[in-house]
Amino acid sequence: MEMRKKRAVVIGASMAGMLAARALANVFENVVVLERDALPEGPEPRPGVPQAKHLHALLPRGRRILESYFPGITAQLKGSGAEMLDIAKDIAWLTPQGWGVRFASEFEGLSSTRMLLETAVRIRLKKLLNIKLLPNCEVTGLVGDARRIDGVRFHLRGEEAGGAELKADLVVAATGRHSVVSKWLRELEMPEAETTCINAHVGYASRMYRRPERSTSDWRAIFLQAAPPDYKRAGILFPVEGNRWLVTLQGGDRDYPPTDEAGFLEFVRGLRSPILYDAIRDAVPLSDISSYRATENRLRHFERLQEWPEGLVTMGDAVCAFNPVYGQGMTTAALAAEELERCVKSGESTTKMTRLFQKRLARINRAAWMLATGEDLRYVGVEGAMADGSAKRMHFYVDHVLSAATHNISVRRSFLSVQGMLNGPEAIFRPAVVLQVAREAWRKNWSKAKQAESGLLAMPRQMNAIRGGERA
Repeated sequence: MEMRKKRAVVIGASMAGMLAARALANVFENVVVLERDALPEGPEPRPGVPQAKHLHALLPRGRRILESYFPGITAQLKGSGAEMLDIAKDIAWLTPQGWGVRFASEFEGLSSTRMLLETAVRIRLKKLLNIKLLPNCEVTGLVGDARRIDGVRFHLRGEEAGGAELKADLVVAATGRHSVVSKWLRELEMPEAETTCINAHVGYASRMYRRPERSTSDWRAIFLQAAPPDYKRAGILFPVEGNRWLVTLQGGDRDYPPTDEAGFLEFVRGLRSPILYDAIRDAVPLSDISSYRATENRLRHFERLQEWPEGLVTMGDAVCAFNPVYGQGMTTAALAAEELERCVKSGESTTKMTRLFQKRLARINRAAWMLATGEDLRYVGVEGAMADGSAKRMHFYVDHVLSAATHNISVRRSFLSVQGMLNGPEAIFRPAVVLQVAREAWRKNWSKAKQAESGLLAMPRQMNAIRGGERA
């Protein structure tokens, strides 16, 4: 394909930024990525990713997109110690309604540290001749006006004076959860975008352990979900490179997991199942305990602005940041990168293209946002929204889906296809799934069967209304 554009600038070498750069490399003659941090050569943490020491998930859909952009990267990561997990078979998964039934499936996820994954992607990007990564570059503003962005202003970190401008046909702001894009737009006298923030006051604590050489367990990973409002605590154990286990604890409603040795283990002992405590009580710790609490769901509605400048798009956590426990962030960023490439290739004018992308990105984010915030609304102390009638009906239905999925493989498969972002939420609202869930509800509790049947069979209509809202 003939290149139609000369230069794209991506602000931020996060996973969202790097995936955007890879997608744009198919269209632009050169792509420049400006990153404010120094970029390590190996899998090491950096200040711009304070959550890197905690568990990250590359869901099945995200892994497939990553492989399409970087053929062979899955094998490369496995060669570095990352592990492929069959999400349905390998994880002992305690849902709020019981243990999910386990079976061999096509739902393959990749388990590694965030640092290893970022390093592998960064190495691949450096091999592309039309991509340049520039570390220690702090972007201070946009060049242009409210109608057209022509580039960015930046300076090398550590320099108190000076700076430079970098011209571009397209600027992509992937500046993270604490993005300053809104500030830059105000400087161009553009109105502030509406922001929705839903905060269940969830905190994390994580630690590395040496994985035992021999294990008689029938699982390779553990996920003990919280079940708010009654049970606010969760625990996750996943295998990562270096023959290690990464253990992340979660507590909602400010029931934060401790960061001292005794408190950490006592928190694990108090989870809904002893399986995680039994796994690590005699395991050798390999790291300190790290804490992270900036977990609010934050959505900036850039797509609602009446005017949007030509030559600028924003994506990743700069637009929509999820509570990380649901593992949707990197896969949503991968979906956004695919959509960005489609929009740039669409043949639309740059003005229409940038607005088109922000609207399509809002649709991509909406499904993941609904799943993440819907669960966070179960916490008593959640701020920013309350569970209304629609949310309560959704909770009612999802509870029955998870209950059926403790022994019904078909229902569990449908749920995991949504959780892995291979399908949208409508997959669990298809009539065949709804009927199976309704039958399971009858069998489980006959005295409430009529209530369950009427509520469950109404769910496809509610989902159609939600999807209709997305199309609008």
